[in-house]
Amino acid sequence: MTAFQEVGRSLRNFAGVIVQGFFATIQNGFALLGLAVMFATITLVAQPELRHAGEARLMNWLLSRQMADNGVENPVDADTDAVERATATNPQDLPKQQAAVAYWLSRKYRVAPEPISALVAEAYEIGNRRKLDPMLILAVMAVESGFNPFAQSPVGAQGLMQVMTQVHSDKYENYGGTLAAFDPLTNLRVGARVLDECIQRFGSIEGGLRAYVGAANLEDDGGYAAKVLAEHTRLHQVAKGRAIPTQTLQGIPVVAPAKPSGTLEEALVLLKS
Repeated sequence: MTAFQEVGRSLRNFAGVIVQGFFATIQNGFALLGLAVMFATITLVAQPELRHAGEARLMNWLLSRQMADNGVENPVDADTDAVERATATNPQDLPKQQAAVAYWLSRKYRVAPEPISALVAEAYEIGNRRKLDPMLILAVMAVESGFNPFAQSPVGAQGLMQVMTQVHSDKYENYGGTLAAFDPLTNLRVGARVLDECIQRFGSIEGGLRAYVGAANLEDDGGYAAKVLAEHTRLHQVAKGRAIPTQTLQGIPVVAPAKPSGTLEEALVLLKS
């Protein structure tokens, strides 16, 4: 055997060793990758919150990729959690009575049935908790704001229930501050609390309504209590399945509510006395 043949055989043996080591390394790498995937899977199964977080990140990534492929310039503007913040409920998911009330209010006040359904459901829940008629809560809301969550009166009453935010600022502390007055559900909860306190203090629904509108010590509430009670009666009839027209009857003259008369300081004295 010549020297050149000896050198060639040595090179082939060396190359064989390298190839074997390369394949062994690849196999070990796949084995390690498999173990990593297995441990990750076990961790996600054992901790659902991690799985949910991973799924959310994956969906956001897929959405951003889809938007990028479709030529959308700012995929970071996508907010897939927006629907969770919306005050809306499918009226078909409500009990029959609540759904009937929601659809009727939607037609009468020309607002979408989904947000109305969320308010109706919340009114029922608060009513059950406070032993307060949910139809009365909804009637006050209807008369006060017509279901406009951003309504504001000249004297500073705000939101669905037209709560005097400055007077009742303490009631918004647990909700993060007075800006929560423009969150529909928060305003409903605070307004229902104020209404309940007024009824308890004055001993009757009519007296409580007069106090709620700031006319407790006045001879005339401008027809406010009568209007709320009329709407309250109609809502009860709707809940019972009766066909009630949505047109507002023009039988009760109503002037601007007296809430509250005088200065803010006088209103505080009236409400806290």
